[in-house]
Amino acid sequence: MLLPLFIYIHGFNSSPDSVKARLFGEYLKANHKQADIGDYSVPALSHWPSKAIMQLEALITENPQRPVLLIGSSLGGFYSLWLTERYENCTTVLVNPAIYPYHLLAEWLGDNENLYTHERYTLTREHLTQLEALAVDKVADPQRYLLLTQTADETLDYREAVEFFNESPAFIQPGGSHGFDQFEKLIPAIISFSRGQLVLPEANPLPSFIE
Repeated sequence: MLLPLFIYIHGFNSSPDSVKARLFGEYLKANHKQADIGDYSVPALSHWPSKAIMQLEALITENPQRPVLLIGSSLGGFYSLWLTERYENCTTVLVNPAIYPYHLLAEWLGDNENLYTHERYTLTREHLTQLEALAVDKVADPQRYLLLTQTADETLDYREAVEFFNESPAFIQPGGSHGFDQFEKLIPAIISFSRGQLVLPEANPLPSFIE
């Protein structure tokens, strides 16, 4: 059986240097040999949704017979949803995913700067239009998704993802943050999911800073 390709899909104004992307890569290197686990890719995505999707599709279509596990964080979760519905060899782990980013990012129109690369650009209504074009109304197979979410997400309403993926396996942890605190503890569960297994730890409450 072909080993999976893990693709981490970062969120809005993020990059391959994001904490979760690095934690996942470091875990694989420390605990698995490439010959046993597969490959790991973290593309630096364009701020234009249509270009970001093209970048991700290129990675997936280069591996048509290979299982692909997408790890989508925030806006990356939104992209992962569209890709998984389109490509049968994909399954997805969603980490505090954005379900309706075209609503959320309407508040960010204007000048923006990537937090990691410091690239400056203007977020326009065309960005929102491109996001709306990627919207998925309902998933065909809920079991191809694993939802990881924390209730004290200060950026997104976690209930939107819980409602949308109400038939999918889920880890719903009280507290935490949008960055997903203690993400490293869920990495073994992500790897198990790539193997068709569901092995989740206890969702013990975490501190939060939401009043």
